[in-house]
Amino acid sequence: MSQMIFVNLPVADLARSKAFYEAIGFTNEPKFTDETAAGMMLSEAIHVMLLTHDKWKGFTSKAIPDAKKSAQMMLCLSRESREAVDAIIADVAEAGGNTDCDPPQDYGFMYGRSFEDPDGHNWEVMWMDPVAVEKGPEAFMEAAAE
Repeated sequence: MSQMIFVNLPVADLARSKAFYEAIGFTNEPKFTDETAAGMMLSEAIHVMLLTHDKWKGFTSKAIPDAKKSAQMMLCLSRESREAVDAIIADVAEAGGNTDCDPPQDYGFMYGRSFEDPDGHNWEVMWMDPVAVEKGPEAFMEAAAE
């Protein structure tokens, strides 16, 4: 079995969050969905678990930060082209998310934009030129310095 990632996010309104993620391309997995959680698949390897605050509290005693006021992490998704980056940002805007909450990044070899979901969780969507990826991190640093 290949490795997968399950990103767990506390959400204030499960139905609203589920609808938002479906609108931007995630698919609900009914086997992992009930009145306290919704399993959302982006790919065979990438899953987002939307958890009500009560469900979240069953996993950790730490307080749930207000993601609209503070950032604990930034989640990043890759796309196959600049146009695909712009397309998901358009879907986010149409679904009611906050787009370009951080300034867009365009380094030529790398292009990225950001969004927040209804709860304020920060996502970045980016594309990297496959040729630049093959050259490695030094090429990134040189191109970014230009």
